[in-house]
Amino acid sequence: MTDVAILYDSSRCSACKGCQSACKCWNGLPSPLEKNAVSCTGSYQSPPELNGDTRLLIRFDEAAGGSKGVEWAFNRRSCMHCVNPGCVAVCPSGALHVDAETGFVAVSAEKCVGCKYCASACPFGVPQHYGPEKTINKCTGCLDRVEQGRAPACVKTCQPGALKFGDREEMLAIAHERVALLKAKGYDKAVVYGENELDGLHVIMVEKYGLDAAGLPENPQINQVVDILGLMKPLTGIGAAAIVAGLGLSFLTGIGYKRDTLHYDEAAHDVVDMDTGEIVRHIDVESEE
Repeated sequence: MTDVAILYDSSRCSACKGCQSACKCWNGLPSPLEKNAVSCTGSYQSPPELNGDTRLLIRFDEAAGGSKGVEWAFNRRSCMHCVNPGCVAVCPSGALHVDAETGFVAVSAEKCVGCKYCASACPFGVPQHYGPEKTINKCTGCLDRVEQGRAPACVKTCQPGALKFGDREEMLAIAHERVALLKAKGYDKAVVYGENELDGLHVIMVEKYGLDAAGLPENPQINQVVDILGLMKPLTGIGAAAIVAGLGLSFLTGIGYKRDTLHYDEAAHDVVDMDTGEIVRHIDVESEE
């Protein structure tokens, strides 16, 4: 299996949040049980943003109007699984890496050092660090399911068919067909997102009301921190090599130096070699002070 993708079709999404619940259930992510644990923001979107217990979120864009007094545009907010992810490029510990079989950005949280470089590099603001140890937590694409020939949990539970999973080219074909249909029905802003953005994404989106309503950047760019840290890596390597070389030189120059055979004569201020009786060094106390 290679180059797969998740397809999200906002025109089919009912915002039932079944995908949110499925993600939590499969990955063992809890929800608060206390009354009013989540503050009311006036929006049906809940929680307000991705967090340590929420890897996938259905975003609500609410505006006045429509036959019911409100118009909603829904969108899927989670890791976009970039083809060339900036978060992976800056990760110094290997906590983030691209899965060779699927192209998804995998997570090894136990390797995370909490540097937060990935959060700075991601143009979608997805990777976040949570808990006392500030380790990374984000969507993994349910690799443990995919490796067994199963669809991600969010896709499996989607009743209206807003989520699909399969070969990336096939998902793109379905997305373009759907956008053509939406435009024929008068939705002029309908667009496919993820085909070419950032050299391609492994999450393809059909945005019925356009990118603004979906809260997506039209031309996402990886933060320049990626280039800076990319330059720093070889310099760090040179610095480490210099330290090793310096320690080696110190070791070589110290060969033959026997501290135990030296004695300091406090009266004469001489360092004497006890084996030979020779004065190794005379210390001029006044100049030393």
